[in-house]
Amino acid sequence: MADFSRPGSLYGAIDLGARKQALEAQARREAAGPQAATSASIVDVTEETFTTEVIDRSMTTPVVLDLWSPRAPGSAQLSPVLEKVVGDLGGRAVLAKVNVDASPQIAQALRVQAVPTVLAIFQGQAVTGFQQVLPEQEVRRWLDELMGAVEQFYQANPDARPPAEPGEQEMPAGPPADPDLVAAEQAIDGGDLDAAAAAYERLLARAPGNEDAKMGLAGVSLIKRTESADPADVQRRLQDPADIEAQLLAADLEMLSGSVDEAFSRVIAVVKRTSGDERDKARRHLLGLFDALPAEDPSLAKARRALASALF
Repeated sequence: MADFSRPGSLYGAIDLGARKQALEAQARREAAGPQAATSASIVDVTEETFTTEVIDRSMTTPVVLDLWSPRAPGSAQLSPVLEKVVGDLGGRAVLAKVNVDASPQIAQALRVQAVPTVLAIFQGQAVTGFQQVLPEQEVRRWLDELMGAVEQFYQANPDARPPAEPGEQEMPAGPPADPDLVAAEQAIDGGDLDAAAAAYERLLARAPGNEDAKMGLAGVSLIKRTESADPADVQRRLQDPADIEAQLLAADLEMLSGSVDEAFSRVIAVVKRTSGDERDKARRHLLGLFDALPAEDPSLAKARRALASALF
């Protein structure tokens, strides 16, 4: 059954640039090579040390909280993966491990319903997470998106960025942001999606190839299409295979929840089993979803091949 719940985000609704930031982080990691992958801090946390090791540290460094149990087979599978991928960040994040059997009050306070549960804590708050055992590739994607969102937070709030460690090189300053891009981001922060869309459209009229504007406009369109949707009603409507609108709306909700591959597969399945105007509508909807991702996103290449196969 599809899950249309929306995970928490540093910006409330959808982080329009998180996947682009994630891809850039991955490229930097690959360019640095394996010698650069030093172990991040990994700490065992108890009820007595939770405030110091998790809440206090999260004010400057994202903390990945691994809530595990020796009784849960999934924990034995997931914990080594978390140690590996967080370690590859070279200290830019902390992995905090909580044995929920030994520290039940932590699990109760965080309303943990199953183990393993993974939460990302930043600025003292849980901002995103997952509860199932994921393969390493998916854990890396989730973590890269988290780190990209953290970097966006610091770009928007430079005074909150912690001082650089001695000897750490600061990143060179990039070109000034386009005023329409700034206006769009301010409109999103203020909840004015129409103004944000207008700003992105102005930028695209001047620079049709601007990827940030393309992604931003697609993301705003996603939010507008789903802001009044009732996930339970969408789930009910999916029982009718002929309800194409429900399938497309379900794909939108999956995109917003981060289930990108699932959203693409859903619409491609609609393309396969329809014809005429319905097939064209599904195809155009899928192309609109493609615009929400950076061009180099690996999910795009796979989905484009699947779409071509469905069409021809």
